[in-house]
Amino acid sequence: MARLIDLSHEIEHGMVTYRGLPSPAISDWLSREASTARYAPGTTFQIGKIELLANTGTYIDAPFHRYEDGRDVAGYALEAVADLAGVVVRASVGSKRAIDASRFKGEDVKGKAVLVHTGWDAHWRTDTYSGGQHPFLTKDAAEYLAKAPADPLTRSCLAPASRSSST
Repeated sequence: MARLIDLSHEIEHGMVTYRGLPSPAISDWLSREASTARYAPGTTFQIGKIELLANTGTYIDAPFHRYEDGRDVAGYALEAVADLAGVVVRASVGSKRAIDASRFKGEDVKGKAVLVHTGWDAHWRTDTYSGGQHPFLTKDAAEYLAKAPADPLTRSCLAPASRSSST
């Protein structure tokens, strides 16, 4: 039986997900009350409207996020991102931040989805979360995982590279 790992965080109207970026807006497009004027007596329903940035919360990243000519998630086959063999690599780095290739050596990552658990989720919905001190994969770590090859990186964190690097 497959073991599922829920990486989701609850998204709420107006919450700050990353300082300086627009907050999610969640509302009714059509409320139950307003629907009574459109449908048969006794028939009501609600149609919700959600407006948020594409990388709010947990998401599957794709090369297009960083590279103009990169593949978008729409190009992934469902089999490439669901029901995968996987490995959880615990990489609590504290103030060190950088996660290098040595952290993955000795781990069975070949052909597996690799979930890097940094513990950064503890900062979700705090100023620390988007304060620029998040853990990141170094270039050698990314290259090591790319050569393994691991499946596409699914993440619930900030970009895997340091904001101050070109990777």
